[in-house]
Amino acid sequence: MRNAEFDKQAVLRHAMNTFMEYGYAKTSMQKLTQATGLHPGSIYCAFGNKQGLLLQAIAQYQQDKNEEFLSFFTNTATVIDNLSAYLHHIVEQCTRCDTSKVCLLSKTLSEVSGHDPTIMSVLTDNIEIYQQALTAQFSQAIDNKEITSDKSAQELAQFFAMGIYGLRTYSQSHPDPEVLARLAQQLLACVCQR
Repeated sequence: MRNAEFDKQAVLRHAMNTFMEYGYAKTSMQKLTQATGLHPGSIYCAFGNKQGLLLQAIAQYQQDKNEEFLSFFTNTATVIDNLSAYLHHIVEQCTRCDTSKVCLLSKTLSEVSGHDPTIMSVLTDNIEIYQQALTAQFSQAIDNKEITSDKSAQELAQFFAMGIYGLRTYSQSHPDPEVLARLAQQLLACVCQR
């Protein structure tokens, strides 16, 4: 039997958006087939089941988000300026009326917490990778003397990540761009004391 050919990244991104819109439990196979353009048999053949598709969608999401994150730190600006630009980007995402304002990791984490150890393990690993990327940036900012703090780079990264997750969650009920921008700047000021 010949495997069906399809653009795996495109399928995973369509599945990712569907999971972000409806959540894991409310994403039916019918919704996934509509979003991806694949027949149920093709989804089962390629991904095993809905959980397998979610896990691969999370991997694609994390890859996309890692590339997006790193794109803010490839120039010669200061780390603080890059963090500010990154926060501005998140605020813009939070004010859109589409699934880009939702964090797949946060949404899935709140839904499956304690119910699916496999998904929880993958989510925890992905959040740790994100915190490590932030820690590297805060470590560089401390080394460059852009930040003077009694907190370690890891502590600053954890607080910053918590703030970003909080900002995304808060934006679900309070999408005012001015308020979100102000909160983002307060977050940056808290972690980037000079």
